[in-house]
Amino acid sequence: MDKRKWTLFGMIGPLAAYFFIGVSIILSPWFSWWSNALSDLGHSVDSDVASLYNFGLLLAGFFIIVYSITAFRDHAKYTSYCLLMSAFILQLVATFDEVYGPLHVRVSILFFVSLGFASIVYAVERKSILALVAFVIGLGSWILYSAGIYSAGVAVPEIISSTVTVLWIMLSAFKIYSGKPNS
Repeated sequence: MDKRKWTLFGMIGPLAAYFFIGVSIILSPWFSWWSNALSDLGHSVDSDVASLYNFGLLLAGFFIIVYSITAFRDHAKYTSYCLLMSAFILQLVATFDEVYGPLHVRVSILFFVSLGFASIVYAVERKSILALVAFVIGLGSWILYSAGIYSAGVAVPEIISSTVTVLWIMLSAFKIYSGKPNS
């Protein structure tokens, strides 16, 4: 397959995650940004949308894994390994949903840490200001949440830190697709 076509996985993967998260939120009137974690949507016993939500995370993880081992590897070799691990861990978040208690908490924390690590590696490897800013904003959202600076559910720093990371991932895919990977 043409390298440009593989880059589409780097755009579709994050969009799939947000599509399934958004639909799950719309179908869950009980969900609150003020008191829930995104993973509450994937609780296989308590959530009516668990299969939809968890499928979306699994699918997004798959697409990002494909992107990581194809087009992205030539663009940012070391970051591709980090992104591959983040995508696999995202699939673990869906597999070991909240029913698994402490195991789910561990893989969720590992996922967000891996996103931050991937952002740092990309910032260094590709001299990306956007990835550095993503790391700072993502970390800042977790620090402010942990310090109780703002009152919200854990879904807020989850969505902030993942969204800023997704920006540089999708931008990298767009650059590779457009034939301007060094710009």
